[in-house]
Order: sequence, then structure tokens, then C-alpha cells
Amino acid sequence: MERQAPCRCERLPINGLTYHVRHWGPDDAPLLLMLHGWMDSSASFQFTVDALQRSWHVVAPDWRGYGQSEWLNRRYWFADYYADLDYLLDRYSPGVPARIVGHSMGGAVASIYGGVRPERIAGLLMVDFLGLLPNEAREAPGRIRDWLDRSRATPKLRAYASREQLAARLLQFNKRLLPERAAFLATHCASQLPDGQWVVACDPWHKVTSPHLYRIEEVMACWRAMTAPVMLVTADEGYVMQRFGQHAEELQRRMDCFVHGHITRIDDCGHNVQHDRPEKLAELIESFFCYPEKP
Repeated sequence: MERQAPCRCERLPINGLTYHVRHWGPDDAPLLLMLHGWMDSSASFQFTVDALQRSWHVVAPDWRGYGQSEWLNRRYWFADYYADLDYLLDRYSPGVPARIVGHSMGGAVASIYGGVRPERIAGLLMVDFLGLLPNEAREAPGRIRDWLDRSRATPKLRAYASREQLAARLLQFNKRLLPERAAFLATHCASQLPDGQWVVACDPWHKVTSPHLYRIEEVMACWRAMTAPVMLVTADEGYVMQRFGQHAEELQRRMDCFVHGHITRIDDCGHNVQHDRPEKLAELIESFFCYPEKP
């Protein structure tokens, strides 16, 4: 059984919702803000926190509609995540640029926010995310139609009879996942329904695709406005390589947006780097963010 660093949790109001935030490490240690991805929650970073060698104060929120934060039970607006991050930084890193680790959607939110308020970010380690594939304008009618159709009924997530069954499904989905880690995720990243079944702890409304097309040029404009260093961590079987592995020129075009950006690759790893190779991810975090020594 792996050693697990103890965490403590708090609840706080953010933009009209009750947020659930996890903390690891002493409050007076250097701050690391860890932002989870889509259809995930903050407990997903436990294995990475366990592998850190230095003393950090790790703060990891459950985004709105995820984990133990409040769920809307209706459609979500992506821009709200920028406002939530704005509040989180004011609370946990007031007046001081923050070190941020963002996995997937967490990296998307932080990288766009970093161009809007560049003075608030000291560095961003973006894990397996470099934007989505662009849409074409002709897709707009179908996209809006799909959004309307899917919004007519309440979406549902696949349910499992027990946590053990959910853990088995996680192991089936990810062959690299250790059984003890699958059991942890099925406990701490899941919720029980009134009928006793278990689901991943995510509001199913997140599964309804936005009616808006993805505009990569607008995203890249925000990236160009970032001043903090950015490390992109890719996985050899992750989303960045799936999307851009055969399009080196597009990958480079996007990376060139960052004034101080570079890429590091992790092999034998899928999209969920924090599950597959948390020790390597922790090593990269501590090499990227300079640990402040006491005078």
C-alpha cells in the first residue's frame, strides 16, 4: 500500500456556489495550486502529492459541478471557471503570483486566464493539453441543434452497483492503473446515488457539449499575452500526441505563443498522467518550480 499524505478539506462560497477545496501540507509552505481536468476531481492529485519530495502547501479545488463542490444540475458556462479561478487566487495567493499545475481542462482554464491576468501567475505546468482541434463555421447549426436536443432531458452517467465494480471499470479503461489506485479513485472521486449505486463524482450536465464552436485563434491570443514560463507535459499516448503528433507544425505554432514555453514528454503514459506516472509528474513539478529557500 502506497503512503498517502493526509489532506484536509474546507468549504467556501465562490460566486454563488459552495466550493470544496483540498489542502495537503503545512499552510506556511510554498503554495502549489493544482487544477483538475474534465470529469475528474481534486482527489485525483493524491498520488502526485504523495510523490513530492519537498514540503509544499498544495491547494486543489473541485471545480463547480465536480467532486464535492456544488453542482448546478443544469447547463454550464465555461467562462465561469475563469471567475472561480480569479477568486481562488485572491484567497490563497493574494498579491503574489501563483504556481499552477493544470491537468487537461485545468490547464485550459489557467492558460487562458494567464493571458487575461498575467501578473497573477508565476508559472504554469500544463499537463497534456494544448487546445482542442478547431471547428469549421459550417458545423455551427448542427452543434446548436445537438445542444438543444440533448438539453431536453436530464443527462445521466453510467452507474455501478458497487465501488468495487467502478474500480474494476477504471482498471479496464486504463491498463496502467494500479489496483490500489483504482480503489482510491472509486472511493474519493465517486459519489453514491440514492438507490445505492455509484457514479463518478461529476454533474452529468458536463457531458452536454457547448453550443459554441472552439476558436483556437482566440485562445492563442490569450496565450501570447502570458508572461509566465509554461511547461507543457505530454504523454506518449495522451491527447496532445493524439491530436498533434502527426502535425508537428501545428503543435509548434501553438507552443510558439508562449513567451517562455517548452515541452517535456513522459513515456508509457496516457492522458491521466497523475494516475499513470505520478512520480515522474512530481519530479517535473519540483524541477520546474524553484523551491524558495528560507533566508
